[in-house]
Amino acid sequence: MPMSGTVRLVEYEDKYKESLLAFFLPKEQEEFTGMPADTLEPALQDVNRHPTVVVEGDKAVGFFVLHGWEGIDNVYSGGSRAMLFRAFLIDYSSQGKGYAKAALRMLPSFVSACYPGTDEIVLSVNEENISALRLYLDAGFQDNGLRRMGPKGPQKILQYTAGCG
Repeated sequence: MPMSGTVRLVEYEDKYKESLLAFFLPKEQEEFTGMPADTLEPALQDVNRHPTVVVEGDKAVGFFVLHGWEGIDNVYSGGSRAMLFRAFLIDYSSQGKGYAKAALRMLPSFVSACYPGTDEIVLSVNEENISALRLYLDAGFQDNGLRRMGPKGPQKILQYTAGCG
């Protein structure tokens, strides 16, 4: 069933915790992201990390962490007003319904509203994660040739500057 049009991005609230911790991905997807069971608590303990929920109606369907400059400098050295977009996923039971595309379309305005002064969103994607790479490029992220070695192999650093800040 496709989404109903009530998808939104919200800053994490405890009411989403149980469903986030129950998120599932098949192994071939999980290897490329961090599951909420592993990323939520560290994000809650770090003032520079901002756990964010993709919500359809009242149901959590996705999750990601925005990481301020203190966490981005080991990935990207382009500027201190950048925000790192990491650990993005849509729960397996909610995939194929347009939630990822919708979330990425809303991301720049969400970042501008919640984190004024941010002038760029940066992410790192494994070169073998072709579907995610295509999704990010279609959403307006740019591949400017930046690369780094990640824990699972070569990573492309993608940047989004339009509409931030």
